[in-house]
Amino acid sequence: MGRGGGTVGIWQAQVFGLDCFYSMAQDLPKAYIASEVEDAIYGAWEASGVFNPDQLPDRNQNGEPYCIMMPPPNRTGVLHLGHATMLAIQDLLIRFQRMRGKRTLWVPGTDHAAISTQVKVEQLLIKDGMKDPRRELGREGFLDKVRAFAEESGRTINKQVRKMGSSCDWSREAYTFDEPRGEAVNKVFGMMFEDGIIERGYRLVNWDPQFRTTLSDDEVFIKEGKAKLYTFTYDKDFPIPISTTRPETKFGDTAVAVHPRDERYQSLIGKRFEPVFCGKKLSILVIADEAVDPAFGTGALGVTPAHSMIDEQMGQRHGLPMIQVIGEDGCLLAECGSEFAGLSLKEARGKIEERLQSEGVLREVKEIDQNLPVAERGGAPVEQLPMRQWFIRVNKPFALRQDTLNKWKKGDSVTLKELMREAVLSNQTRILPERFFKTYFTWVDNLRDWCISRQIWFGHQIPVWYRGDETVFGLESPGEGWVQDPDTLDTWFSSGMWTFSALGWPNKELWEKQKQFHPTAVLETGYDILFFWVARMILMSSYALGEVPFEDVYLHGLVRDEQGRKMSKSLGNVLDPLDLIPKYGTDAVRLSLVIGSTPGQDVNLSESKIESYRNFTNKLWNISRFILTLPLTKGEQEGVPTGLPSLADTWILSRLDEVVASVTKKLETYQLSAAGEELREFTWNDLADWYLEIAKIEGGKTEILTKVLQTILKLWHPFAPFVTEHVWKVAGFSGALIVAEWPMVSEGMKHHVRAFEHLRVLVTDMRRLRAEQKVEPAKAVEFVVVGAGKEIGSIKENLAWIQRLVNASSLQFVEASPQDWPSAVSGSLSVAMNMAGLVDVAAEREKAKKELFDLEKYIQSTQQKLENQEFVGKAPEKVVEGMRQKLEEAKKKAEVLTKKANAG
Repeated sequence: MGRGGGTVGIWQAQVFGLDCFYSMAQDLPKAYIASEVEDAIYGAWEASGVFNPDQLPDRNQNGEPYCIMMPPPNRTGVLHLGHATMLAIQDLLIRFQRMRGKRTLWVPGTDHAAISTQVKVEQLLIKDGMKDPRRELGREGFLDKVRAFAEESGRTINKQVRKMGSSCDWSREAYTFDEPRGEAVNKVFGMMFEDGIIERGYRLVNWDPQFRTTLSDDEVFIKEGKAKLYTFTYDKDFPIPISTTRPETKFGDTAVAVHPRDERYQSLIGKRFEPVFCGKKLSILVIADEAVDPAFGTGALGVTPAHSMIDEQMGQRHGLPMIQVIGEDGCLLAECGSEFAGLSLKEARGKIEERLQSEGVLREVKEIDQNLPVAERGGAPVEQLPMRQWFIRVNKPFALRQDTLNKWKKGDSVTLKELMREAVLSNQTRILPERFFKTYFTWVDNLRDWCISRQIWFGHQIPVWYRGDETVFGLESPGEGWVQDPDTLDTWFSSGMWTFSALGWPNKELWEKQKQFHPTAVLETGYDILFFWVARMILMSSYALGEVPFEDVYLHGLVRDEQGRKMSKSLGNVLDPLDLIPKYGTDAVRLSLVIGSTPGQDVNLSESKIESYRNFTNKLWNISRFILTLPLTKGEQEGVPTGLPSLADTWILSRLDEVVASVTKKLETYQLSAAGEELREFTWNDLADWYLEIAKIEGGKTEILTKVLQTILKLWHPFAPFVTEHVWKVAGFSGALIVAEWPMVSEGMKHHVRAFEHLRVLVTDMRRLRAEQKVEPAKAVEFVVVGAGKEIGSIKENLAWIQRLVNASSLQFVEASPQDWPSAVSGSLSVAMNMAGLVDVAAEREKAKKELFDLEKYIQSTQQKLENQEFVGKAPEKVVEGMRQKLEEAKKKAEVLTKKANAG
């Protein structure tokens, strides 16, 4: 089996066209050099077609479809550790299911990441000398630059994904801004437009004044900091002092809100005033609203419906007008008066403070903690401005186009928010870890209408045309005089369709061929984009197809440095997978990202951890090297049976069955780290430290070792594909490991496992006894075993390897051990060791005397404390009891030391 036709001297190892010939152990390299084999192995995998479900073996063709859609990396740069984690986990799942006979498909792709890519290109052009790239190049000229950058970046990312060993189907590679995806975007937009859930409206939006575009709520981050809280009245005659951190917005105030039960302001509720604020006359209505916190500031808030979404809602409840005073450039408008118009908000704030001070209406200025909304890209403070934009109405009922989520029928009236809730509530989509289940519903319940229009040039242009007051949907101009909306769609709109658009929808022919893969099996991604992307994919798929986009959502954590800090260039703690792979090998990087991590938990990563897994891949190589170069016995060379399997043989095979069953179950339930840890323990401990050592002694293990090697290579392959595939071919095993059949569990022999475990414990205890007596490993020692029963028979049957593993010159069975031999209990037995001639008796006697002297002082002081009734009465009972136990242990040890000190 696997020995090149059974020849002992030379066998051929073929790594997909790379012919290697090895003779004996010295011809196999002592170390596994990943950089010498990985590129060739990946190239051969890809050339063989096994990444494509249409070219898999027959057993896979008839298997259950299993699909993963790769979360598309942004076309803005290079692969980082977050991408590497995602790729390692998804490739593990795909390889596992492919070996189990499923018809696996992993679709790769990239995201045009509209705003990120456009900003990146603008920054590069400015660095090259341009002041305003968009103005200087014009729309088409600028877009040419962006497209060229995106294409080059896409090719770079493509190579890097391959470098991680990703076994995805490159023939189906997709791009969120290619023509087929554009067709899906326009189709869904048209459907939603027709259903009335995409509408254009004038309302408050998040505005990034740095890049001059709207942002969704999820693209606004909160930055903690300090701010000044100003308390003042609009003018000397206004009766209510208000508090705010943004006095520059008060030019747009239309009301002052107080709590309905705040006694301080009861007589003023419902009254209108016309104060003059910094030269501008205002019309202020005093309103009562439950949203006001009477404990904040003065308990009265100036309401600015045009620049606060909370105030906008309050304004809608009370019918307040909306007055815009901040422009798209982040400066004050003419509405604020000539003194302030055109000033930046920072400049205006300082000037307003001076004006209020001079007018005598500024009552207090104090520093407070503030949560400042900032843009995800660039970090500029986000303004809330009233604009006419396109929105997806998540709370508006519409009629379903098809039966949906096994609950609603075609024509039923539902909302998008109801679809998003049902998909997860019904368990059609499961979220791992489960704690994010609650987080998901909190987000959905508080979801507002989604602003989908963006004022950038790179992206899917909104397929709507205007002529005067007329608006029509269409991909082509309706005719003369019609102008297309210049805005583009939010990137998450197109990427929300990823699971089905990348499978060909709405192209009927392509979708018919590939819809078997939808819903996909699992979406594996970072927990930080649960709302950005995961929820929107559920929205889009439920709406367009009537089914969930994926059955499971596996959320991995963020990768941090070894101190648990976020990786950043400023801290100098960034680890680049593309630097690590040449140094340690892809398998080591993958293992370090998977083992030790659990769903939803951040993982700390250090270069030393990656190095340790490089050492493990070498360990796996050396285990394989030993097995493949183990000399055959004469019987094995002649094909003559070597006799009945020994206890060690039945133990390792039964343990192997246990590991196969357990690892399989863990991988099925996404316990990836636990599966890897169990497999590593078996490989390093049971196999390398025990069975291989026994095999060296007993001999004749080639058949069993070959079976064990084949099985562990299969089990390790999803985790470490390169080293396992390399060993598989070096061994001459048939076919390619990537499509080898996942191991099945055979009939285990539990009683043999228990019997061997007794012997393993015995050997461990005998080794410990040697170590406690500080006997050098190279010195042979005489042992005796005291006891009776089945264990004695088992020891006698396996005496050869037990003696070798403990370096026993002899191992006798006696009824009682000699009194002067150190001994230890081992299960129902005890073992003793003859120390004669092994140690310097005089030196050991002096050492025992010294230890006894120190121990007697401890016993005396402890006894005195315990005899002190005041101490015993005040000290905690647990402490006193602990001291008593330690005193008893010390007395027993003193008896042993006394014997040693007086020996000889």
